[in-house]
Amino acid sequence: MPIRKKLTILGSGSAGLTAAIYAARANLDPLVVQGLQAGGQLTITTDVENFPGFPNGIQGPELMEEMHKQAERFGTHFIYDNAESVDLSKRPFSIRTSGEEIITDTLLICTGASAKLLGMESEQKLMGHGVSACATCDGFFFRDKKVFVVGGGDTALEEAGFLTRFATDVTLIHRRDSFRASAIMVDRAKRNPKISYLLDSALEEVYDVSKGMVTGLRVKNLKTGKSQDYEADGVFIAIGHKPNTDLFVNQIDLTESGYIKTDGVKTNITGVFAAGDVQDEVYRQAVTAAGSGCMAALEAQWLLEAEEASGGAAEQDKKKAEAVGSGAQKLASGKKD
Repeated sequence: MPIRKKLTILGSGSAGLTAAIYAARANLDPLVVQGLQAGGQLTITTDVENFPGFPNGIQGPELMEEMHKQAERFGTHFIYDNAESVDLSKRPFSIRTSGEEIITDTLLICTGASAKLLGMESEQKLMGHGVSACATCDGFFFRDKKVFVVGGGDTALEEAGFLTRFATDVTLIHRRDSFRASAIMVDRAKRNPKISYLLDSALEEVYDVSKGMVTGLRVKNLKTGKSQDYEADGVFIAIGHKPNTDLFVNQIDLTESGYIKTDGVKTNITGVFAAGDVQDEVYRQAVTAAGSGCMAALEAQWLLEAEEASGGAAEQDKKKAEAVGSGAQKLASGKKD
């Protein structure tokens, strides 16, 4: 038998768990489908020092565990599974995981976005231990350190500039001899004396997994084919983010970059809301994701309350269908009101 819910949340990061807390406190009995990476990107982050309420900082996994417990305390139910398909063509909506079918009146999409990585084993193993995909999140920890940034777009140059506030030396590694970034960003970076460049180059390896920390890099010059080692305290991968929206292609309005289009947190489908990095191309912070998760839960609550007061969503859909049918019959018979 399908699971029947008023409100279902896809994703269990900062946005999803905040939405769950608010929805549970509103007695909406929310269900969270946790996804493949329960807790979202913060589970691969070490120290979090910019989330309000923790003057001494908190470990990313610990923060998400506490948010999970808070949501659970108020009655949120969790499915430790991944959504494999959704049907947004009619309401209530249908979600299929590997083991369940869920029928839900409202859907909150909080599936996040994933940082694009280079795919090296050392990069993955040292993530959060000197390798990062967010300078705004982790730059503070590299005060008076030597760091590298990989990328050539606006994000890479912006992160390099940000890191010069802390690091003594910032080096940009880019595969080409010119940047994809906007002219103003390139000009700003070139005027910054702390930024140097390794162009026509690619990161080959991050050292040292055996020590559990970044100690250096191996970089290959793509024109000469020669590789060289560099000392380093950290490396930031800034080659972009990919929103986790594959499930919703051709079902919901997306931006050119693949993020869900929203008006606030409302999508183009009544009853479907999106929060966090899946719809945020600009800020991508845990606190902004949490804020939009709160907004999505409140919007869903208000929609459900309004529909309940007027007879429910199904009754409203029935009335609309009857009105359309009646209008069609009048047109066919030539009658007018």
